[in-house]
Amino acid sequence: MTAMITLKEKIGYGLGDMASSMFWKLFGSYLMIFYTDVFGLPAAVVGTMFLITRVWDSAFDPIVGVIADRTQTRWGKFRPYLLYLAVPFALIGIFTFTTPELNDTGKLVYAYITYSLMMMVYSAINVPYASLLGVMSPDPKERNTLSTYRMTFAYIGSFIALLLFMPMVNLFGGAEDEQRGWMLSVVVIAVMCAALFYLCFALTRERVKPIREVQNSLKDDLKDLLHNRPWWILLGAGVAALVKAYYPNLTGAQIRNILLNSVTSRKGVEVEKGIIVDGKQAQDLFLFEDLCLSGGILNAYRAIMAADKFGK
Repeated sequence: MTAMITLKEKIGYGLGDMASSMFWKLFGSYLMIFYTDVFGLPAAVVGTMFLITRVWDSAFDPIVGVIADRTQTRWGKFRPYLLYLAVPFALIGIFTFTTPELNDTGKLVYAYITYSLMMMVYSAINVPYASLLGVMSPDPKERNTLSTYRMTFAYIGSFIALLLFMPMVNLFGGAEDEQRGWMLSVVVIAVMCAALFYLCFALTRERVKPIREVQNSLKDDLKDLLHNRPWWILLGAGVAALVKAYYPNLTGAQIRNILLNSVTSRKGVEVEKGIIVDGKQAQDLFLFEDLCLSGGILNAYRAIMAADKFGK
């Protein structure tokens, strides 16, 4: 008979999503304002950066899942990520909302690096956290209850972030030193999030032990992922949706052409595309492989640049 999960453990599990939601709410509600009004980047540049990072994030999440699935420690498969990534999560969050003394180019590079790292660490701690639900109990009713606690604490975390953040910015910096106010406010949120992740780690247990089977190598699993056609279709659809969100004036046909023209793979659907052969213009049939395998992120970047050009 499966042991009942205690109230303390249910609350502990909910604290993990409380931490995630506090930072996610900062990203969704305040990061654009910070980058444009405090950091000093143009809104179009920030939107492009968000789009590129989201594309990479959609490819990075499954990789985190594959790696987490292979983790074996005395604390379990998924809980160690809460333990080891809580501090990096907090620190990179602080760096993301810090304004360095750099020129415009330096600031842009800094923003790309810190925001990309933040999204990667966010995925690296949240994908295992979400997977933790499946190994805390084999009982579907208990899992439903845990999900309820998770969502409840996620709403609490979002509410706390929205309630406290701007008053803290005004308290720490005010109109005299906005940059300092933003950074110190994020420090407070970051410390809270790290503490919540540690509590989630300490209060939860992994009870379900998966049956040991002969596993493929990590390299083989990643290769299978890259040849997973539905995943590439989903990725392509996600990029199209993001392009449309950031450039609403584009038509569906324009977005399709932008994606097609940014592809260099020869797997899948044939697409005619101009190429250079021996210094002369020629036509060749290229294959639309849903942002393709050969440098999907590079092709996504090219699609974004084209969208920026046509969307103006």
